[in-house]
Amino acid sequence: MDAIVLAGGFATRLWPITRNRPKMFLPIGDTLVIDRIFRELEADDRIDDVYVSTNQEFAEEFQDHIDESPFEKPRLSVEDAREEGEKFGVIGALAELVEREGLDSDTLVIAGDNLISFPLSDFIDEFVDNDATTLAAYDVGDIELATQYGVIAVDGDRVTDFQEKPDDPPSTLVSIACYAFPAETVALMPTYLEGDNNPDEPGWFIQWLVEREPVYAYPFFDQWFDIGTPESYLDAVAWYLDGGTLIHPDATIRNSDIGKNVHVMAGAKITNSMIENSVIFEDVHLDSCQITSSIIDQETILEDVSLSHAQIGAYTSLTQERPPSWEWERYRDSE
Repeated sequence: MDAIVLAGGFATRLWPITRNRPKMFLPIGDTLVIDRIFRELEADDRIDDVYVSTNQEFAEEFQDHIDESPFEKPRLSVEDAREEGEKFGVIGALAELVEREGLDSDTLVIAGDNLISFPLSDFIDEFVDNDATTLAAYDVGDIELATQYGVIAVDGDRVTDFQEKPDDPPSTLVSIACYAFPAETVALMPTYLEGDNNPDEPGWFIQWLVEREPVYAYPFFDQWFDIGTPESYLDAVAWYLDGGTLIHPDATIRNSDIGKNVHVMAGAKITNSMIENSVIFEDVHLDSCQITSSIIDQETILEDVSLSHAQIGAYTSLTQERPPSWEWERYRDSE
């Protein structure tokens, strides 16, 4: 059995944090999002090769990461796209990868930005028992939220209906971009595309499959984070930290209040500041700042700045100049 890790997106909703880094390289605690997936695939003897499907823009970064990692199974497979408008769509890219790499076995497909709480080995067990296409499913518990995903209706675990981002969802059970396909189903992707079907979201392919062969759901009930926005990334960090903090031993904290769910990385220097629910990257310098629910990228310098729900790109320098003390007092008294 092979595995494909989808890592071809440009993560524009997370810019500037992901302008020059894949979102799969965002840290969750002491590890990266994608390494959590690599670790599980590496440990399962049923997985032979792991193909990392990415774009040309980030190919070098992924190759360097794979070369330096302790994992032996991952290998890079690069699509032609260099920007968002050149992408083939997920199914288009999958079909191209299958042809390029000559895949002809059962295949696990998982989004590289998925943070999931169930063991992938359990999901593979379910796929083997079903002997049919199987997809992981999560109940988001909200009809409005479900409209953003592929929505599933089931009879037992058998998928009876699948609708990609419907206006009127039949349920709140959604697909989370974790699929297992038998070899004969993988071989149907070119047929699907030749039929002038939608090449974008995998859900369109699943919707097409449900009308032709058995498809099963693997519901799980713990945690799942689709790390596609600053809010979802910070939610994932908060889940991992569970109200605590993670401060690298090479970071310097002086006269500062570090609240809950804060990750401070190596080389950061924080003085006279208050921080809560935020991620502070390497070599950031903060002096007299208040930072809440924000992401501050590497080698940024901030002084006398208050930020909430902000994303500050790498190498930024920002200082808020205060008026002389007498002017400040006059301004305050006028409020």
